[in-house]
Amino acid sequence: MSSIKPDSLQDVLARIQQILPQAAPAAAPTAAPSTATSFADTLAQASSSSAAYAAQDGMAPSSAAAPYQAEIEAAGARYGVDPRLLESVIQQESGFDPNATSAAGAEGLMQLMPQTAASLGVTDAYDPAQSIDAGARYLKGDLDRFGGDTSLALAAYNAGAGAVERYGGVPPYAETQNYVQQVLGNYEHLTSEGSTT
Repeated sequence: MSSIKPDSLQDVLARIQQILPQAAPAAAPTAAPSTATSFADTLAQASSSSAAYAAQDGMAPSSAAAPYQAEIEAAGARYGVDPRLLESVIQQESGFDPNATSAAGAEGLMQLMPQTAASLGVTDAYDPAQSIDAGARYLKGDLDRFGGDTSLALAAYNAGAGAVERYGGVPPYAETQNYVQQVLGNYEHLTSEGSTT
């Protein structure tokens, strides 16, 4: 699945703006609030969000999380995990691509390994609702295991709880250390914005 680039949104928006004046005379007088105008407005908002995203280093645009916001909020409330932390993990794990599959075989938004997903009752790791729910539950288990220490829980999510326990902290793996820093950076940004979107 290819993603829409910010420039593509601008092109689509420009084309819609060209079409709208031509289509307006054909519309019935009672149909003044046209669906096309609402769609154009939506595209304009998405385009400006994408432009803001491009100016940030690795931060997810709010529009990326938007399709999954209800599931993120629900899972956060269900398991007592800050939705902004879940959003930050999803950004780092899959970039909000529900069809993401890693070279190691991790699947879906939360990049669960098949055996982990199965142990959490997931029947379709590419289903966003199942992935988010199971990933939140798994992350909550890591948070509980490591006394609420977010860095250690994230390290466990990435490298496994055994590695965190073996090293008595974040393992000395470059990938895991970078992962923890990136997720915490995303989380800090979302927290400072005071928003879960």
